[in-house]
Amino acid sequence: MQNIIPSELRQLAEISDRPLYIVGGACRNFLAGLGGDTDWDICAPMRAEELVKLAEREGIRAVAVYAHTGTVRLACGQNRFEFASFRTDRYVRGTHSPAEVEFTDDIFADALRRDFRCNAVYYDISRGIFVDPLGGIGDIRDKILRTTAPSGKVFGEDGLRLMRLCRFAAELGFVPSADCLEGARENAALIADIAPERIYSELTAILSADVRYGINGGQYAGLKLLADTGVLAVIIPELAMGEGMAQRADFHNYDVLEHSFRAVLYASPRIRLAALLHDSGKPACMAESGSYARHEEAGERIAEDILRRLRAPSAVISRVCALVRWHMYDFDCRARESKVRRFMAEHSDILDDLLALKQADYSACKDDLGEAPGVRKWRDIYDRMRKEGAPFSLRQLNVRGDELIAAGTPPEKTAETLHFLLGECAANPSLNVKEKLLRLASGKNCQ
Repeated sequence: MQNIIPSELRQLAEISDRPLYIVGGACRNFLAGLGGDTDWDICAPMRAEELVKLAEREGIRAVAVYAHTGTVRLACGQNRFEFASFRTDRYVRGTHSPAEVEFTDDIFADALRRDFRCNAVYYDISRGIFVDPLGGIGDIRDKILRTTAPSGKVFGEDGLRLMRLCRFAAELGFVPSADCLEGARENAALIADIAPERIYSELTAILSADVRYGINGGQYAGLKLLADTGVLAVIIPELAMGEGMAQRADFHNYDVLEHSFRAVLYASPRIRLAALLHDSGKPACMAESGSYARHEEAGERIAEDILRRLRAPSAVISRVCALVRWHMYDFDCRARESKVRRFMAEHSDILDDLLALKQADYSACKDDLGEAPGVRKWRDIYDRMRKEGAPFSLRQLNVRGDELIAAGTPPEKTAETLHFLLGECAANPSLNVKEKLLRLASGKNCQ
């Protein structure tokens, strides 16, 4: 452990008259043999003001000091550390921040305020030894998640711990104990008290959980746990409604919710949010009309509602909704090539992600990892378009808007005309010559 500790922390421990500990993820990951990035959380039986004075002596800058909770954010060069005084917390049920804080010198009391035992292992930097007040090292060895106190109390204190349970299980490959699961299920409703931004942050971390420490299928395990604990039904009820909702057996092995989870399992990280929500319109369509027809159109609206509720970034909302809206386009491979070409040119900004989503959707139906027929068709068309020099954007057209206006196109119709020309050239690249484009525009505007 000493070999990976930043030198600034070792120097800080040397000048401190009280033990300085590393705690939480860094200790857990070292003992679990997990690589990846490391968060350096430190703690000690001293107040924040004392720690700041020590840090300044070593050239470590205090970025923020929260005296009430005894926490300090520190920076030194590229390194970032977070310090917390030994303390006990008292919460108002379900709130994320403690209502009362009492400082202590007791490491056992400090450990009890944390969430899971695997996160309550300390490393004494000066002595070079691990300190394990609650048996967290055994839990790390056994890959189990157990709460530091009775699970009903731990989850009842802070609803965000419900999401953290699912994220840790996903990222670490750990399994919650029966008691841990019971406490989470009993308190699932408390997630509604947590800020949407925090929920969104944890959800996106779950969706990329396999990437952080290389746990294969971690993202799928995390989503299953969200559903199992009842948390999913609170944060995304539109999606949870798909549980037990059967689909055509000749196309699907799974219900709507499981299919969505498996789409995430088979999707690349960049499209997993879209994969999770791609069939979010199915439960609503079934409830309204008794069928899944046009679920992609309903799904676009529902996905937008979900993501706005979770305060997702606007760019993310726009892209995910576009992917949800178009994931069924030409699903039966019956669209004419000219139509597919026009679609590709008009939606070239999402084309790669859309093909990836179509593939994940196909694989999730019957766990078939072979190339989807629709994806194969579209890639063949795309390759032909590239070889023929077909334009995929307005910038690749050999005519400008001002040239169209000069040739008689009404200014208010310029954008519409350019998009028309793009579609025509996508279908027939030989038309992408200025003179031909001007004639096409003239003919269109005379109609």
